[in-house]
Amino acid sequence: MSTREPMSAVDVIRAKRDRGRLSDEQIDWVVDAYTRGVVADEQMSALAMAIFLNGMDAAETARWTAAMVDSGETLALKSGRPTVDKHSTGGVGDKITLPLAPLVAACGAAVPQLSGRGLGHTGGTLDKLESIPGWRARLSTEEIVHQLDTVGAVVCAPTEGLAPADRKLYALRDVTATVESIPLIASSIMSKKIAEGADALVLDVKTGSGAFMRTLADSRALASALVEIGVQRGLRISALITEMSVPLGRAVGNAVEVAESVEVLRGGGPEDVVELTLALAREMLSLAGLSVDPAPVLASGQAYETWCRMIAAQGGDPDAPLPKPAHVHMVPAPEDGTLTRLDAYGVGVAAWRLGAGRARKEDPVQAAAGIICHAKPGDTVRAGEPLLELHTDTPDAVPAALDALDGAFAVSGAAAGPAPLVHETIRG
Repeated sequence: MSTREPMSAVDVIRAKRDRGRLSDEQIDWVVDAYTRGVVADEQMSALAMAIFLNGMDAAETARWTAAMVDSGETLALKSGRPTVDKHSTGGVGDKITLPLAPLVAACGAAVPQLSGRGLGHTGGTLDKLESIPGWRARLSTEEIVHQLDTVGAVVCAPTEGLAPADRKLYALRDVTATVESIPLIASSIMSKKIAEGADALVLDVKTGSGAFMRTLADSRALASALVEIGVQRGLRISALITEMSVPLGRAVGNAVEVAESVEVLRGGGPEDVVELTLALAREMLSLAGLSVDPAPVLASGQAYETWCRMIAAQGGDPDAPLPKPAHVHMVPAPEDGTLTRLDAYGVGVAAWRLGAGRARKEDPVQAAAGIICHAKPGDTVRAGEPLLELHTDTPDAVPAALDALDGAFAVSGAAAGPAPLVHETIRG
């Protein structure tokens, strides 16, 4: 005999369709009922579109987040050290988690980083790390806690019981054109981070052509919404709004980004990757209550030692050669001059088409696929010399990648000054 539900999905949809405010009881019920399968996908699709079009206020968003947290388990990822996490809204060449987690751990904090996979033009941390032979993304809660205690950092997939409502809703939003909703993005991010149980959280909210939020105003609105949810939940939280009009670093893809991250951990690497890694590390350590300058720790190689232990703890071989592509295609500079533009979105789509990313969550990725940028805006280039180096195991993918790069770069006689890497910081 079926149990009678206390309310109707149609009534909840109608309330938001008609620009009303959802009550706490409506939000709690609809999230729980969707998780249980009582509310059908087509009904939640309609509600997601109504939210996309009409929004939710701060109180609704906070309650929606809480309901998604309550849909599953809450992890107690505590350690003898202060715990602090970081989340990026996603970008092109955004490998910052790879050097950042071991660096902050080497400075004395514990970093429980539950990460995701790439979709479309934005890369996924787990996809990058899986290019390391033997490394595994799935850990039990006990393994995560043990690694935090012994190594100080863990980067892995979320456990199955973490915010299951968000997992269902995220997949639905992706196929119903409702991804770019600030309340839904904010609640999706924060439900997982709150359920993870870290003491503090630093957010890297991207802005520019390669980001989901392309304007500074939209990025600021998202950052503010995220911070407000965190404050209401008692988290120590801040958000950096960072530039994503140009790829970060010179490597875009999977194995190529791991290799570049190792360069940074060994005291080298591109200046922008080092700058952003240190900026986020300083913010994380401040929220963790640690007065440590991460710059000398990074330069000394201590963070690299922590990286090796972190990779080995998850079955990976930090000394193993990384996968190499079956095919390399060079894109030459069209003329002498200064590279004035290298569009993050165009490069990201090209890397995706080469096999570095996926169109659907279930698609495989190529570990060796990606792009090496031999020049960045402001660099002098010469006609015919390599500008971009395309890596793939499927040469037939190159023409589509070249189409994505059409108009994505420009060379002229003079260069404009670079945009600041960190635009502003919003603190709770």
